Amino acid sequence: MHPQPLAYRDEDFLESEEARPLRILAEYLEPLRRFKAENIQDTVVFFGSARIHSPEQAREALERLERRFQPGGSSNPHLERSRKAVEWSRYYEDARVLARMLTEWSTALDTQHHRFVVTSGGGPGIMEAANRGAVDAGGKTIGLTIRLPFGQGANRYITEGLHFEFHYFFMRKFWFAYLAKALVIFPGGFGTLDEMFEILTLMQTEKLAKQIQIILYGSEYWDPILSLEPMADWGAIGPGDIGLIKRADSPEQAFTLLKAHLTEHHLLPPTAQEMKAPGIAKTRS
Repeated sequence: MHPQPLAYRDEDFLESEEARPLRILAEYLEPLRRFKAENIQDTVVFFGSARIHSPEQAREALERLERRFQPGGSSNPHLERSRKAVEWSRYYEDARVLARMLTEWSTALDTQHHRFVVTSGGGPGIMEAANRGAVDAGGKTIGLTIRLPFGQGANRYITEGLHFEFHYFFMRKFWFAYLAKALVIFPGGFGTLDEMFEILTLMQTEKLAKQIQIILYGSEYWDPILSLEPMADWGAIGPGDIGLIKRADSPEQAFTLLKAHLTEHHLLPPTAQEMKAPGIAKTRS
């Protein structure tokens, strides 16, 4: 008779319903261990659509369709979507440039830790662009992916040892929020909005013991989709809650906002007046 394995080595037990708390705890402790080993202090998170392709990919796809549907294909819906994808691809390039600018600045800081490391959901689209821009600058970059039956896999620009794959969505969201000092929200869909509003709710209810900046990138895309003023007019949110979101339309503008926020709230020492305010010291790194 074979001896019964130790409980923490028993795969049948670890996959059981009773062991779910252990699996959840593992998705907290294992990333925590690796972040410490890699000397990661904090992050800047990039959110956005996985469906936004690089300009090169978008143009190549359009050219293939134009060859296929010509002549007389100018109003073909496939061509129209492909032309829109070319237009949309500028956000890929903007995310890449912004991530590069941020990483060049953060890696030049006089610090023993890796600060403001570019982090994404680890997939394609805007996520790939952000990781790619950080690599362009020679910095570390993080990918927090989720295991799905139809997943597209991690992009190739994530730093070795800093790709984290999660089973539980809420643990993945925890790690997005836990280390983040700023979020940049590029054009995206339901998932992007879900991630943004989760952080906004934590900020509004003062559940985050730190100053986080949220930048909504791309007025042309977001303005027709997201207007918070009516919510304030009806009293669903406070007038000051609208100010939780800053807006930017170029990598340079977004970087200026990020640099100012990160310097003031997470690099400079707190003032004497700030130290007197309850809990304010917790917002400093």
